[in-house]
Amino acid sequence: VQLQASGGGLVQAGGSLRLSCAASGRTFSREIIAWFRQAPGEEREFVAAISWSDYSTDYEDSVKGRFTISRDNAKNTVYLRMNSLKPEDTAVYYCAADESYVHTRNRYNYDHWGQGTQVTVSS
Repeated sequence: VQLQASGGGLVQAGGSLRLSCAASGRTFSREIIAWFRQAPGEEREFVAAISWSDYSTDYEDSVKGRFTISRDNAKNTVYLRMNSLKPEDTAVYYCAADESYVHTRNRYNYDHWGQGTQVTVSS
């Protein structure tokens, strides 16, 4: 499966963005689809994930209440709505798919990765 991330950009603190992760090559069935982010000089970190089978979600603590992950079955696409953005949210955001069908925050468990989209939040 190929993943295409889009929707990044430059936004002021307090603003919003919606990232999209479109899949091609096959239709999702039971995968876990996640968003990770990587700031310059930092490790890639987990942000949020959604199960394609049961809609269950998982969020990193710093984004709970501000970010919402969702999916569109018809478009085979996962979204990350980001509200109340902060300068510390600045990073390249990547979507990834894990075929193990179990929620995990470990990036090494994810089998497929998109190319990343830059999110920059100015103060």
